Amino acid sequence: MKIIGITGGVGSGKSRVLNEISNRCKCIILFADEIAKDLEKPGEKCYKDIVDLLGKEILDEDGRIVNKLMASKIYEDNSLLEKVNNIIHPAVRTYIIEEIAKARHEGLVDYFFIEAALLIECGYNEVVDEMWYIFAREDIRRKRLKESRGYTEEKIDSIMKSQLSENEFKTSSDILIDNSDSIEETMLQIAKVTKDSSFC
Repeated sequence: MKIIGITGGVGSGKSRVLNEISNRCKCIILFADEIAKDLEKPGEKCYKDIVDLLGKEILDEDGRIVNKLMASKIYEDNSLLEKVNNIIHPAVRTYIIEEIAKARHEGLVDYFFIEAALLIECGYNEVVDEMWYIFAREDIRRKRLKESRGYTEEKIDSIMKSQLSENEFKTSSDILIDNSDSIEETMLQIAKVTKDSSFC
């Protein structure tokens, strides 16, 4: 089983590529953001620490963390972002490592993909066999974000500035997959990289 990290800037099409991959091979795909949301639910690993840090005003009437309320609280005090990340990221990493061990033991899949924008920053190079940078030209990324999410140029600028530069992604990754054009062309690149015709 090969463990592959999938990273890239906003609008590069990571989820679209992974959705296509899931249709073509025996694999497990974990999205770090989804794991984080699960771990923030009442009774889960991160819930109590986040509520203790940010207060009960971030909860809805059922006691669940409201992401918008949590984000606004963090926005008011930038030091809280690092503290929240120090709660969530280690818990997500532990969960992923446990799932990798389980998948290895079961031996049912050929690939184990982990997707997150912050894989490089969180040191997942030590966890994966290969880090893939899903790249797309900036004009394509902007077009996708406007069409699929309705983002303004200002919002896109803000998000892009907060992420690693193209050069930082490239230098920290093992493989560059250009997802600027059709998904078929992207999958041909993946077939070539993996030497696995099932991706074609």
